[in-house]
Amino acid sequence: MTKTMPVRMLRRVSAISILAAIAFGTSATAQVGPTAPAGAAPQVAPTAAPAPTGNQLVVERIDVEGNQRVEAETVRSYMTIREGQMADARAIDDSLKTLFATGLFADVSIRESGAGLIVTVVENPIINRVAFEGNYRIDDEDLESETELKPRVVFTRSRVQSDLQRIIELYRRKGNFAAAIEPKIIQLPQNRVDLAYEISEGPETGVASIKFVGNKAYSDSDLRGEIATSESAWWKFLSTNDNYDPDRLTFDRELLRRFYLTNGYADFRVLSSVAEMAPDGSEFFVTFTVEEGELYTFGDIEVATELERLNPEELRALIEIEDGDEYDASRIDDAVDALTFAAGTEGYAFSDVRPRVRRDRENRKINITFRVDEGPRVYVERININGNTRTLDRVIRREMRLAEGDAFNRVLLSRSRDRIRALGLFANVEVSEEPGSQEDQTVISVDVEEQSTGELSIGAGFSSDAGIVGDIAIVERNLLGRGQFLRLRLSLSGDRQQIDLRFTEPYFMGRNLSAGIDLFGTESDFQDESGYDFQRTGAGVRFGFPMGEFSSLQLRTSYVREEIKNVSSRASLSVLAAEGVADSHLVGYTYSIDERDDPEIPTSGYTFFFDQTAGTPLGDNRFLATEAGTAFFHGFDEDFVLSLRLDGGYVLGYDGQDVRLNNRFFKGGSSFRGFEPSGVGPRDLTTDDALGGNAYAIGTAQISVPLFLPEELGIKGAFFTEFGSVGVSDEQDRLLVVNNVLTVSNIQDDFALRASGGFSIFWESPFGPVRVDLAEAFIKEDYDKTQFFRFSAGTSF
Repeated sequence: MTKTMPVRMLRRVSAISILAAIAFGTSATAQVGPTAPAGAAPQVAPTAAPAPTGNQLVVERIDVEGNQRVEAETVRSYMTIREGQMADARAIDDSLKTLFATGLFADVSIRESGAGLIVTVVENPIINRVAFEGNYRIDDEDLESETELKPRVVFTRSRVQSDLQRIIELYRRKGNFAAAIEPKIIQLPQNRVDLAYEISEGPETGVASIKFVGNKAYSDSDLRGEIATSESAWWKFLSTNDNYDPDRLTFDRELLRRFYLTNGYADFRVLSSVAEMAPDGSEFFVTFTVEEGELYTFGDIEVATELERLNPEELRALIEIEDGDEYDASRIDDAVDALTFAAGTEGYAFSDVRPRVRRDRENRKINITFRVDEGPRVYVERININGNTRTLDRVIRREMRLAEGDAFNRVLLSRSRDRIRALGLFANVEVSEEPGSQEDQTVISVDVEEQSTGELSIGAGFSSDAGIVGDIAIVERNLLGRGQFLRLRLSLSGDRQQIDLRFTEPYFMGRNLSAGIDLFGTESDFQDESGYDFQRTGAGVRFGFPMGEFSSLQLRTSYVREEIKNVSSRASLSVLAAEGVADSHLVGYTYSIDERDDPEIPTSGYTFFFDQTAGTPLGDNRFLATEAGTAFFHGFDEDFVLSLRLDGGYVLGYDGQDVRLNNRFFKGGSSFRGFEPSGVGPRDLTTDDALGGNAYAIGTAQISVPLFLPEELGIKGAFFTEFGSVGVSDEQDRLLVVNNVLTVSNIQDDFALRASGGFSIFWESPFGPVRVDLAEAFIKEDYDKTQFFRFSAGTSF
């Protein structure tokens, strides 16, 4: 029997024992300012070894005890001592520290036994399950993404404390500064534990008041309207900006700075922004201390350049700043953009425009010289796409006018941003450039913020005759993140039942060619308007491709079956003559130009389209319909935007045919506010049936105006006027042969001028866009049908 030798050296890590690790019950409470977690205890570091005594041992073997999951060989691999090596106190101490640093063990000790070492370990438990209880404002998925401890991960107290602080910070960003989280440990067999976070979210920490100190030019209410944070109020139950957020407060400082700099105060500073919490932790009192400085105006504005193809006087004319104008820092940026674009169009893709500001404090003027030079040639090293969690990278990259390896061009970069925004898939698009790995290279970062691309839209209208009508459409504009468009529309109104399925692939076969298919079926009740029902079913295909940077062409063909049925016995003779089924083979094209600065809320630019559709001899219906339209936009400032629109069309039959009733233009409702649907145009006075016209021309002038309501409500208004006419009917409508008798119909078709005007209200509600039109027709014919009130609403998912 071997006798155990006396222990000559003993080293031990006195770490947290397993019982202490699974029995602690500390809680963490969110407070303002840095605080240590209640009851927090750091991991106990390995006990420092004494200095070597000179006693050394040749290690013949290393035995491991206490291990359950971790293999003995794995434990030995972490140690710095190996069998057959000399071991002293320092070497043993290093091995202790290395084993403890793995995070696998709650306790480790090493002792001598004869010619070997015995390593005794107490393993940290394994997480079996992590649960969150009491959380309502933040989903489990969001909390799990913020924490490190997961099932089958080694449990340590330090990791729990770290996760605890992350959860607290997450609740702070949500406005719950009084949130308290208490971790609970449930011991399970086989050295496993369940970890549960008991969460008391507490009340949302609102903002009781926002005050400003040092402001003279603008009142507190003016400045409160310029920052993102807002005071809490009962009617802001759908808003989150009335909850305190320290990050938002930092952003508010920048918003104040921008506001003053755009209004002439070049020396403005925010001295401090302080948020004080109420004793009960339910609300904050925010105070901004500002220094406005003096009001400045622009002084001398000059342009200097030595580039051959650039004329300084012509460049100066592009800058919309005059001596004596109130100072506005944003106008300097606009001038830089204008000069950069002008230099780019003259072939200087690498132009460098630098404004040199000279401040005249005595006369309170800002003198600026814009220096235009040819910058160093720079190439695109890499394009990074960030923020697209759902949309595929290629959907964004194919809209870029620049690619890796191209020469950098700021004009093309700006155009790339506009094209990505025009997709309508993102709430925000930011394009920035950063230095590359070398001086002649740059990295472009495209940061996008995805928004809901699925829509459930609900439309409704009201008139004294038709009452309330509406329809429902389900739309997905980013199917499977590929940028594909899918729409299923179902009409639910009493006068119209429609199903319409449309699918579009924007990049067919990987080329800059869109392709789409359409399947549709419509059952319309025009008994009130014209005394008949109309059924239309068919299918078609579409192809589209760009004709230029801002223009495109779409080609289409379809086969359609149309039937005018259930004709009232008291209907117009023109309607009686059109009763029956007609098959049509249609071909057509649309040429369009879009040079708006913003496809969603344009403030400048224009649009144009030209469209023709023909019924070919392959069908029963032979006609040619032509439509064209253009719109112009001009913004005086962010609140006042003027838009002018003009649309017109003409349809004619050929090969001896007149235009069939269903191919004519019926205008009114949303297409001519102030009149009912089909309420303007040719009409049979005997039967009061609308017959539609072969021609129309309608113009619209509209200017948006502020309603002086809180900006967070998202309510805007606009005055409008619409004017034009619908008319020109075929001879067959007046002279019809009925029972071998030539009959003359009592049709009124003046093609006279009509005009209306009114006010529209637009509300970007939390449930979707809402629109109300109030219009009065002040130039009309006696037989026209007018409509004063119109309403539409929608929601998104």
